[in-house]
Amino acid sequence: MLNVQGVTKKYGKVLAVDDMSLRVDEGQIAVLLGPNGAGKSTILRCIAGLLQYDGVIMIGNSMNKDINAKRIIGYVPETAALYDSLSVEEHIHFIAKAYRLKDYQQYADELFDRFDLSDKREKLGRELSKGMQQKVSICCGVITMPKVILFDEPMIGLDPKAIKELKKLFTELKSQGCAVLISTHIIDTIKEVWDKILIMNKGTIVSSILREEIVNENEIEERYFAVTGASQ
Repeated sequence: MLNVQGVTKKYGKVLAVDDMSLRVDEGQIAVLLGPNGAGKSTILRCIAGLLQYDGVIMIGNSMNKDINAKRIIGYVPETAALYDSLSVEEHIHFIAKAYRLKDYQQYADELFDRFDLSDKREKLGRELSKGMQQKVSICCGVITMPKVILFDEPMIGLDPKAIKELKKLFTELKSQGCAVLISTHIIDTIKEVWDKILIMNKGTIVSSILREEIVNENEIEERYFAVTGASQ
């Protein structure tokens, strides 16, 4: 469903992503795990079509910047980018109108309930805490029921209940056949939800782990430190 082939991204002379390839299939949760500065956010922005790059990125059968790809991809950035003067509910309506969604209100209500936003529908973007902004961003990312979705450090700023609900949401998306790609630098946050881990360092994938290949999740930490050179 998501296929990245030989993608390179430079910022001037800085090589942020170096000839990187990855694949996430339908109904699969893949995690980009790596230290800060590894290039995780950059490759997600490339996939989302927000950056120019060299290489090929396919969403389904379409190039990622094609309108057909944009219709089926969702993106939750590391830092929520809400409109100051739109309310929580208006953000959802804005996305729904942009994607020409119909019959989305029930799903929106369910998302508001599970992320404790039901009593904050009328609050404006500028009035929300960072944690609340992140919750709204997550709701906006999934309201379109995408076939591919990208989460960039999605648990930063969330309270424990919201983290629990987000992990449930990951598995629900998987069961619906969605290809889920999550970036994080915190190993513990992705336990129990992943199918494939892609360890990233210095702009490239240095190791790939499938769940069926390991006996216990301590092996992830051992592999991570071994291939990134990070201190334990």
